[in-house]
Amino acid sequence: MKKNMKELFGGDFRQFGMIAALITIALYFQWTTDGKVFQAQNLMNLVLGNTYVLVLAIGMVLVIIAGHIDLSVGSVAATVGIVVAVVMRDYGVHPWLAIIIGLLLGILIGAWQGFWVAKWGIPAFIVTLAGMLLFRGMNQFIGHSLTVPVPELFQTLGAGYLPDIAPEVIPFNLPTMILAVLAASAVVIAELRSHKRKSELAHTPVPLWIPLMRAVVISIVIIAFGWIFATGREGTSFPIPGVIVVVLALVYSFIAERTILGRSVYAIGGNKAAAELTGVKVVKTNFFVICNSAFLAAIAGILFIGRSTASGPADGNMWELDAIAAVFIGGAAVSGGIGTIGGTMVGALVMAFLNNGLQLLGVGSDKTQMIKGLVLLIAVALDVYSKRQGRRSIIGTFMNARARQQEKTTDQAMKTSA
Repeated sequence: MKKNMKELFGGDFRQFGMIAALITIALYFQWTTDGKVFQAQNLMNLVLGNTYVLVLAIGMVLVIIAGHIDLSVGSVAATVGIVVAVVMRDYGVHPWLAIIIGLLLGILIGAWQGFWVAKWGIPAFIVTLAGMLLFRGMNQFIGHSLTVPVPELFQTLGAGYLPDIAPEVIPFNLPTMILAVLAASAVVIAELRSHKRKSELAHTPVPLWIPLMRAVVISIVIIAFGWIFATGREGTSFPIPGVIVVVLALVYSFIAERTILGRSVYAIGGNKAAAELTGVKVVKTNFFVICNSAFLAAIAGILFIGRSTASGPADGNMWELDAIAAVFIGGAAVSGGIGTIGGTMVGALVMAFLNNGLQLLGVGSDKTQMIKGLVLLIAVALDVYSKRQGRRSIIGTFMNARARQQEKTTDQAMKTSA
């Protein structure tokens, strides 16, 4: 039974604990705010307001899995944002070409930092701390500490919605529901393929009802949220930045879980010396994770200036801390070698719903920061405690304790009968 329950929750009770925490926080604020959390417009604002954190967290989790840290992502995003805005305003560059310039600049900055980390062996903490200062100053230097507006294309990318099709005939946003159905179908197919693969390798096949139940529950949730987004006020639907985040999460999940590069990242974070002995290309892998983090920071910066309709000197402040918090709350280990893209997305959503709920309740920014700090500390403390106890989660702790109690009761009964 315990094995079946473990498989039902994806083989990791810690992951289930994170999802349970997300659901608990969302339902709590839904109750305390009289149902405002799951209203369509609020969910749209939640997605739009946290897109940059989700994008940054995807890059940050790979950096942390590899055993590094990146403190420069906020400043890199700000620098890319101001460069993109200035080249369009001052040089008449077409918006699409400006986007390409911004992405290339992100890669160039990543290559610069990756060179010092991978080739010279300077700790990423130091390199990216220097980058945080360097690129924060560069943002203010290029923009002269002024706000520079961006054109409509950026506003569509950063704050637009999926277009409506035949609104006179169909009373909901059709593209949003199509996207939800496709996502639900993908979940079902992925679960069935995973079950088939595990059954071929395992001595005791996992019962088919487990992946089916998991797939049905996840699909119902996806369809339900899709319906909320599709039936919001006229002219709105699922935000375009949300689609970009979903695509990035799927791509990087595949890279992390199904490619040699992804396995190399985990190997280096788990044991760098052993990874080198087994032929892992440590230098190239470290270069990739640092460079990729800056590339995703560039995407985050472009999306953010689209939502805010301008690039300014305050962009990117403290973004790296939000991304790091999302990664650790999402289950990544402080020492490296452990973490997932999916878990990081859950961690980022925990912080997003926490922020959103507190704002709806009228809690001040001072208390909100205090609560977020405590949540991060508790998440990391639970990770450290679980490792010291040799267990993976608090739920696992309770179940193991219960099993030991049952064994003790059985032993006592046998001694009494003897």
